[in-house]
Amino acid sequence: MELKKAPPPVSEINVTPMVDVMLVVLIIFMVITPLLNKGVNIDLAKARNPITMADADKEDAVIVFVTRDGQVYLSPGLVKTVPDQLAPKVKDLLEKQANKMVFLRADSRAKYERVEDVVDNLRAAGVDQLGLLTEQILDTNKKKPASTGGM
Repeated sequence: MELKKAPPPVSEINVTPMVDVMLVVLIIFMVITPLLNKGVNIDLAKARNPITMADADKEDAVIVFVTRDGQVYLSPGLVKTVPDQLAPKVKDLLEKQANKMVFLRADSRAKYERVEDVVDNLRAAGVDQLGLLTEQILDTNKKKPASTGGM
């Protein structure tokens, strides 16, 4: 009886399983990424020195959205509403929360009149703290300090 020899070891890496896994992960990310968008697509106003408001990222945060075309949405739940009906809805949402702050995400191209109506109705609801959410301007043209002295 003759013993069979084992085939010689393969020195190349088999990348086919790795490519298969990476394609599956890519497809998962492509499907899930659009679902991660919280709220309505809004181009926020830009500010140089915004204050970080971590409470705005909480799931139970009361956020009012004003779109470019003047539509108003209230979150949590992303309910479309009109500014006149905003006060009682916000009162109900704030009764359940310890933090009485309301956040406003207004599109930079929204009419000021609509944003003003929303703020007035929030004040009528008894909102004392209103956070205006903006994006930070990333200044890439900062001047480098001049070097002094040296040989």
